[in-house]
Amino acid sequence: MSKPHPKPIPAGEVRGLALDVIKQDRFPYLATIDGDQPRLRPVSPVRTDGFTVYVANLRGYHKTEEIAANPNVELCYLSDSHDQVRITGIATIVDDRATLESIWNDNPLLRQYLGSIDNPDLILYRIAPNRVRFMREWAIEYHEVDIHAKTNPVADA
Repeated sequence: MSKPHPKPIPAGEVRGLALDVIKQDRFPYLATIDGDQPRLRPVSPVRTDGFTVYVANLRGYHKTEEIAANPNVELCYLSDSHDQVRITGIATIVDDRATLESIWNDNPLLRQYLGSIDNPDLILYRIAPNRVRFMREWAIEYHEVDIHAKTNPVADA
């Protein structure tokens, strides 16, 4: 079997390709640390703004303790064509009422499941990226994504 040769990617296209992968994958994987043991699970983001990802959680879930002890996390997205995006960042609890209400109002499943935005079990995490990498299937090398580039709100939505 010969080694695959993925098409080169112009630097100006990496950001858009990475955002496309994020749009395709509704259930990325979230990695946390539990003491000295990595933990990985699928999550369903409730909002994505460019490479900033919001994830709802229940206070009783074990990842709550893991993130409290070590907020360094990584999300991994995979497209149907096996391209991937890895977002390394810091998870913080969102306590801004306007952001909570906006996300709450946009997510009928949250409303149905939790009943009230003031449900004490609800935690909303904002995962702020400090590194984003994109890789084509079989490329075996990552491309750094410029997370500080000027964004286009329509393209990044």
